[in-house]
Amino acid sequence: MRTNIVIDDALMEEAFRYTEAKTKKELIHLALETLIETRKKRSLLDLKGKVSFAPDYDYKEVRSR
Repeated sequence: MRTNIVIDDALMEEAFRYTEAKTKKELIHLALETLIETRKKRSLLDLKGKVSFAPDYDYKEVRSR
């Protein structure tokens, strides 16, 4: 998707210092991937304590099949 946006130059410079990105396009892709990954992890953490497991479930047996 092609789009034009205005991004704070200081933010771009700082982001380049923290990454190995060589272009603005590469930096934006990395930023979006990182955002998505972080939000997915946060969603998993929200499940903590809400998922119950069967006490007799044997994961080792399932893996050996």
